[in-house]
Amino acid sequence: MAMQPLVIAPDPRLKKVCAPVDAIDDDIKRLARDMLDTMYKAPGIGLAACQIGVLKQVLVMDCAGKDQPPEPMVMVNPKVTWSSTEVATYEEGCLSIPDIYCEVERPERVTVAYTDLEGAAQTVEYGGLWATCVQHEVDHLNGKLFIDYLSTLKRNMILRKMRKLKSERAKDEAE
Repeated sequence: MAMQPLVIAPDPRLKKVCAPVDAIDDDIKRLARDMLDTMYKAPGIGLAACQIGVLKQVLVMDCAGKDQPPEPMVMVNPKVTWSSTEVATYEEGCLSIPDIYCEVERPERVTVAYTDLEGAAQTVEYGGLWATCVQHEVDHLNGKLFIDYLSTLKRNMILRKMRKLKSERAKDEAE
């Protein structure tokens, strides 16, 4: 397993709709392992393939608490098939938008259909943090960031911060 470099916003790859995966092969399994390794080391609770520059519909997540055993999930071609009318608000962050956290309102419960790494069709219902996380990651696969739920003014402020951060990182790497 290898940690992969994270794509930092603004980056056009984060705004693209990811391509469906046609077959679960060794490359997809390796991608999933690398994504889990990257997510855990970052650290984060979810990661979409586009966040490491791979424009395929693969996401990983693990919302188990710190005192609980890990519960890694890998979803290929995930689709939210049902959303509750009740909403929940969570303070969201993103590995591609480091050190920025904002409250986002989303459906409290969702059902997700996906393919697992064995190629089997699965359906799962999530609530709470798991529901928020899976919606956040599915959004990534559809070219949407959590900051897209914010006002234009706030989103533009955050993107300016990210451009500055990327510029500073590039300058540091050049030295």
